[in-house]
Amino acid sequence: MIAFRPIARGLLCALLVTLWGCGTVHQTVREDEAVQRPTAEIAEEQLLDVWIALFDPGALPDDKDDTNGLSMEIRRAEARYMPVQLRGTLEKTGYWGAVRVVPQKTVGANLLVQGRIVASDGEQLTLDIDALDASGRRWLQKSYTAKVTLADYKASESSHREVFQPLYNAVANDLAAFRATLSAADLQRIRQVAELRFGADLAPDVFSAYLHKTDEAQWRIVRLPAREEPMVARIRAIRERDFLLVDTLNGHFDNLYADMQQPYFDWRKSRLEELQSLREIQSQARNRKLLGAAAILGAIAIEVLGGDSTRASTGTLRNVMIVGGAYAVKTGFDKDSEATIHADAIAELGESFSAETQPMVVEVEGQTHELTGSAEAQYQAWRHLLKRIYAAETGLSDHTP
Repeated sequence: MIAFRPIARGLLCALLVTLWGCGTVHQTVREDEAVQRPTAEIAEEQLLDVWIALFDPGALPDDKDDTNGLSMEIRRAEARYMPVQLRGTLEKTGYWGAVRVVPQKTVGANLLVQGRIVASDGEQLTLDIDALDASGRRWLQKSYTAKVTLADYKASESSHREVFQPLYNAVANDLAAFRATLSAADLQRIRQVAELRFGADLAPDVFSAYLHKTDEAQWRIVRLPAREEPMVARIRAIRERDFLLVDTLNGHFDNLYADMQQPYFDWRKSRLEELQSLREIQSQARNRKLLGAAAILGAIAIEVLGGDSTRASTGTLRNVMIVGGAYAVKTGFDKDSEATIHADAIAELGESFSAETQPMVVEVEGQTHELTGSAEAQYQAWRHLLKRIYAAETGLSDHTP
């Protein structure tokens, strides 16, 4: 039995990689999806730090009717809001070390989680999630979809719980499930590769020799540096500075999240209310037009197909049918006009929300920066600064462009 466990674990790991690595798996999240927690405390040396990259905002629907009230301004705000929500979920599980939100294309994470917003309209949320560890092993490649109702929003108001929390719980549970397939040695190796990759990013001349990247984009350790290696001590000190900057950025993301939380909730709830009203009115308009048209056609049929006695005895009925049918068609078109008013209201809600989520201007390292798409550029500038610091401390050449 003891000999079987590593084999079984390896087979399970290979199966999960096959299922999650060969194309995206789609999951519709259950309403009662609860986050899973470990049954015992995990040793510190077995905890992996998780970095969640700012999400890709994706694209708006192609159908113009589906874009009512949606905008790329809102999507870009959501791309900063949702990673913070996922971070909070992972932090509460107890499976991980430090969980941070980072700009895209950040190097040096134990486990990097990336996301793309496929659909987000207040009623449905669909996210594509991709997770890879430092060695290049894919943990997760999956599409998650959750749908909510107005009743869910009302329940969320009283519980102060994110209305789409089950979706974030599902992501956290899948990450924890894959982690369970790894041995303590696997976890240690991931941490080692992450540190070496961070070093190679700052000082490729020194640290690239310790790593090999395969044709399958997997990172393998060629050899480990000596424990007394002074370069390693310097890299670790600089890495701590990098963590401080990332933590500073997370403070700003937290502020954005707090400022967005209420208006974002109100916008989604109001949009769903308007959307349901719009659907109801469109249904009523369609039914009235059909009934009106049927009444008019019925009157015409009596006129054309009936005999003289039938036409004489149903004259009043036919007039009522024509007038009533015309009125039903007219009210159907009136309902269309009312539907347009609701569609405009949805658009106004979207514009209002966009106005409340304008980019924040923050000060980092004595300089002001705008927390928009330039966050990536800001972090890249910080990495270049770290490279110059390392070069100055070691006397090595600085390869920063």
